[in-house]
Amino acid sequence: MTRPRCAILDDYLNVALKVADWSKVTDRVDVTVFNQPFANAEAAAAALKDFEIICAMRERTPFPRTMFAGLPNLKLLITSGLRNAAIDMEAAKDHKVVLCGTQWGRDPTAPLTMGLILELTRNIGRENARMHAGEPLQAHVGMEIEGRTLGVIGLGKLGTKVSKLAQALGMNVIAWSQNLTAEKCKEVGVTYVSKEELFSTADIVTIHVVLSQRTRGLVGAADLARMKPTAYLVNTARGPIVDEGALLEALTQKKIAGAGIDVFSVEPLPVGHPFRKLDNIVLTPHLGYVTEDSFRNHYQQMVEGIDAWLNGEPKQRLA
Repeated sequence: MTRPRCAILDDYLNVALKVADWSKVTDRVDVTVFNQPFANAEAAAAALKDFEIICAMRERTPFPRTMFAGLPNLKLLITSGLRNAAIDMEAAKDHKVVLCGTQWGRDPTAPLTMGLILELTRNIGRENARMHAGEPLQAHVGMEIEGRTLGVIGLGKLGTKVSKLAQALGMNVIAWSQNLTAEKCKEVGVTYVSKEELFSTADIVTIHVVLSQRTRGLVGAADLARMKPTAYLVNTARGPIVDEGALLEALTQKKIAGAGIDVFSVEPLPVGHPFRKLDNIVLTPHLGYVTEDSFRNHYQQMVEGIDAWLNGEPKQRLA
């Protein structure tokens, strides 16, 4: 009898087999690791057409309906996290693919958000690079964040965590989102404001809403135009929440002081993308979830999920 084949996708750092114990399933399953992103959907389907099991890392590889149609042998798809906007869940059901997810331990995106804020305001990485290049003196004047106003878009688990970290550093925190209420803000100890007030008064705006049809393009040209010329935008949520064209114009024209961006509409960010040429934007390659602890947590649960599915009892089903 042919053994099922399992594909581990987008393991750019080559950690999947190191941080989790796959011996629990390798006695019954052949595992193949893909370390590089696929060039396009056709290349992905061609490479994965013989696999019965796929382990997806976040939203790196999209699974639209056409992808499921091109994977006739696929029986089990496990994604890190319990939400993945890049997977067509209805298509998974229609193609009788069992779709499962993994639970988060601690989400490390909030500390990364604060790291981007500190880099924007204190230029740590830039001055480090200058020191290594032999420059004797500093070239940037920092901005103290104590006493400044942080505008948080979205006050769920991540937004709340970022708010508390910012408050610990002495920042005043205001918040808004489409469903947010003054009562919820009071519980967290932040001030509820309108969207217009948030963008016009915040010294730093940070985004923590889930990508959906309602939040796609949520931050547009009109919002960026309301920001102070000394203000910064930080996005560690999802790229399409911000109108990238409008952000590019605001940065190019120096309408805002800068931005810290960890997520993009197209990932990995194309080498020729104009963001890469700007000196007032801090770019990171979707580092929000990239920690050893996070990978160990997700991959170990994937192993457990495969084992459960092989035993006829799939865990944490999403579809």
